[in-house]
Amino acid sequence: MIKVVKFGGSSLASASQFSKVGKIINADPERKFVVPSAPGKRNDKDTKVTDMLYACYALAKEEKSFSSALKKIKERYESIINGLHMKLSLDEEFKTIEKNFAEKAGEDYAASRGEYLNGIIMANYLGYEFVDPADAIRFDEDGSFMPEETDKLLKKRLKGVERAVVPGFYGAKADGTIKTFSRGGSDITGSIVSRAVHATSYENWTDVSGFLIADPRIIDNPEPIKIITYRELRELSYMGASVLHEDAVFPVRQAGIPINIRNTNAPEDEGTWIVESTCHHSAYTITGIAGKKGFVAVNVEKDMMNSEVGFGRKVLTAFEENGINFEHMPSGIDTMTVFVHEPEFEQKEQKVISAIHRLAHPDTIDLEADLALIAVVGRGMKSNRGTAGRIFSALAHANINVKMIDQGSSELNIIIGVSNEDFDDAIKAIYDIFVTTQL
Repeated sequence: MIKVVKFGGSSLASASQFSKVGKIINADPERKFVVPSAPGKRNDKDTKVTDMLYACYALAKEEKSFSSALKKIKERYESIINGLHMKLSLDEEFKTIEKNFAEKAGEDYAASRGEYLNGIIMANYLGYEFVDPADAIRFDEDGSFMPEETDKLLKKRLKGVERAVVPGFYGAKADGTIKTFSRGGSDITGSIVSRAVHATSYENWTDVSGFLIADPRIIDNPEPIKIITYRELRELSYMGASVLHEDAVFPVRQAGIPINIRNTNAPEDEGTWIVESTCHHSAYTITGIAGKKGFVAVNVEKDMMNSEVGFGRKVLTAFEENGINFEHMPSGIDTMTVFVHEPEFEQKEQKVISAIHRLAHPDTIDLEADLALIAVVGRGMKSNRGTAGRIFSALAHANINVKMIDQGSSELNIIIGVSNEDFDDAIKAIYDIFVTTQL
């Protein structure tokens, strides 16, 4: 039985947090592979080490003195080492970093050192082997992650290794050039390691006890989610739920490995299990609610549109030509609406409108801005009648005008469009009808 455990930046921000993490790892002998992030904020006024590294490298890139900034970063690590009463020196590591910064080794190299140094401390603290992901997590020349090549290299590197620390967030190209994932990418590293060692579970430790049904900034003390499927997670993550990096799902999903989101500061909490499939029934019809603001609805009208072969393709070609992704595309007999991100669209709106006229010859085009999209997600919706009706009823009772509603064929999610100003009230109304009334 093998567990891979990943710890976020807030879990490793200080010596006291490191101590908590050490106790968690040692409490279960199955926790054999550890993926640490760089130290996060110790308090609201603090700065994450990764941000300190970016700022330090920016000085080096501009050929300004960066020794003071690098010294402050070193002090952050020394405070952890001293707080843990360890006999460990990072002097040589910082000399190498200083040299590589001066030689303009790149922003990815700079950012990756946060995890790299924390990994060295963690390996020494636990007595585990240190494995540099630059040796086994591979990116191609264009900087794209190579999952199959990585899996082969990592399996080979970890073969026969009993316990190891593998820093998160980065890997390297074949020539050794360091390449990072996007921010939060340590989640992905944990997933990659889990696949390579055939883990029985992947524990992702952070500062919250798993997923919540809704954003706690909008709903006071929302109910936790005990079990969620990969598909439900993807829907919620895409619409803004941010406990786990959405790309972290794929490697473990391929291998059928469940993810357990846990709280470093409340290790007794079971957290949330993310699984491929489950017969476990949620206490509620829905699993979660998430959403984003800042969309534009491009309403295209043309008589007999439904009988014109290729009309939808022509409209979408106008967006493709201008490099704009669309989010949703509900349609009627003579109308279709394309939802796009407002910041991307507003700079190119007239080019897009012109292209739609040129390609599709519509009767009219109308734009509506300042819209929000809300996803109501749940495997229980398929077996419960009237879910959409309950949503409409709740929103009508709250005097919220529904601009759009779109349900996927899987019956796993319903997308609702409302104005930006109604966003919070809409989420509260939906939460109340499906959760509060059942408590």
